[in-house]
Amino acid sequence: MNKFLSVAAIVAISGVALMAFKPAKVVDQSNTKSVAPLATKWVLDKAHTNILFSVSHLVVSDVEGKFKSFDGWMETDKADFSDAKIGFTVDINSISTDNDMRDKHLKSDDFFNAEKFPQMKFESTSFTSVGGNKYKLTGNLTIRDITKPVTFDVNYGGMVNAMGGTHIGFKAKATLNRFDYNLKWSATTEAGGLIAGKDVDITINIDLKKS
Repeated sequence: MNKFLSVAAIVAISGVALMAFKPAKVVDQSNTKSVAPLATKWVLDKAHTNILFSVSHLVVSDVEGKFKSFDGWMETDKADFSDAKIGFTVDINSISTDNDMRDKHLKSDDFFNAEKFPQMKFESTSFTSVGGNKYKLTGNLTIRDITKPVTFDVNYGGMVNAMGGTHIGFKAKATLNRFDYNLKWSATTEAGGLIAGKDVDITINIDLKKS
């Protein structure tokens, strides 16, 4: 009996030893695909966003206006927004300077030609931190049938959880030469100055809500 138990013990130990030295199964990972993280999408809170502009009038004063209809979005993976992709569109027919005659002129072919080119469009190419809460937003702006690069100076206002969601705020500013986009009306005063200046100051106050 003892001899039988001894043989059984040797067989069991040998089996354990063989299992211990059995080569591990190699998993072929050559076809394994890495899954990219999903980008966070932000959409405009339109009730708290505005697109404003200002242009000199008769050289000595400024006329201000805004666009009432627009849309926009931002997608980003990184907490510092350095990989952000940003886009917006503006309905030219929504332009308002609180003067119907002037608004009609701005929609004409002297300026935007809203009938033929009803939309302004921006698509970002980079969003770069320049220190603190400041960024440079560069992208392509299309007005009429002309697309040119433009850079906005951007201030980041911060992030807050309120009003049923997560919001972030930015203020973006840029100055455009309207003649670059064929907003070509160039009537002058008796002294030779432009009635409507060539440089247009743009200010966009942005409230984005996490989608």
